[in-house]
Amino acid sequence: MTLPEIKNCPGTLAKGFSTYSNLSLKHLFGGRKVSHILPYYEPGNSEDSGIFIENRKRISVSGVQEKVSLLLENNKLRLTRDGEHGTYILKPIPRDLKKTNQVPANEHLTMQIAKQAYGILTAENALIFFKGGEPAYITKRFDLKKDGSNLGKEDFASLAGKSAEISGTDFKYEYSYEAMAGLIKKFVPAWKIEMEKFLALILFNYLFSNGDAHLKNFALLETSAGDHLLSPAYDLINTSIHVNDSDFALKDGLFENDYKSATLQRTNHPGQKDFMEFAYRIGIRETRADKIIKPFIQRNEMVKTLVESSFLNDQTKKTYLMNYNQRLRLLQSIR
Repeated sequence: MTLPEIKNCPGTLAKGFSTYSNLSLKHLFGGRKVSHILPYYEPGNSEDSGIFIENRKRISVSGVQEKVSLLLENNKLRLTRDGEHGTYILKPIPRDLKKTNQVPANEHLTMQIAKQAYGILTAENALIFFKGGEPAYITKRFDLKKDGSNLGKEDFASLAGKSAEISGTDFKYEYSYEAMAGLIKKFVPAWKIEMEKFLALILFNYLFSNGDAHLKNFALLETSAGDHLLSPAYDLINTSIHVNDSDFALKDGLFENDYKSATLQRTNHPGQKDFMEFAYRIGIRETRADKIIKPFIQRNEMVKTLVESSFLNDQTKKTYLMNYNQRLRLLQSIR
């Protein structure tokens, strides 16, 4: 693989850039001039495979996809060494998926759509490239204080008391989003504000076919005041491009009981009224729920702009937009 010709910012996807734009550098690297090319070959390359193996022994971020820990030194990203704490997480191309080489661009695009098109607070992120030209997804850790110490962060599997040892291998999928809302009420003093953010994120995951929105991909983050709020969104990706997925990652879906609306019975997929019912059940007033849901049931032209500017190949761009349009029609269903 050779290095691609860069025509759009690999961070914001803004057109007319051959590397990171100043805005991308500001958000992701504190304004420092960082190259979009890493000083390493991809992990499978024998030249650098040893240092990646050592790095993987140290990183503590959960999840099945390979993750690598990086830090920024003298405007250059490098792998962490023994005893060091990284400030960035790198996710190379994974294995055992369809269209696996499209995964980094897919996650980057989906995160940018969440931020730019829907105003969802996300972890700062970008695409970056190994010396051999292979893409990877890079994200800045949001659970670190300025002095490098950790902020308190608890994912929803921990909040629910679920683990592989206690609940079995599928522990992070065996729940409902309504039950997750109950955890927000329990652990977040300002839960009414955070609940609206939670609703928007559930809507986004449905609209953009993220079947990986399980308990460990939501978290509460400690604030400077010592309380907790929803963390910035992370691990947003259109999973339907890579696997045959259901509407929701959680096995019980939106609701704690067996509620089924006319839309669910007719199409086997949720529509607008289901999300209104969900909003009511988690404590959001109808007028507020309507305001939150409205942007998701209207066609957002920025989605098409960002998809076309993304680093997906042409066929995957078409598939991504097709999936968006299909989910949009389902979400617009009222009856």
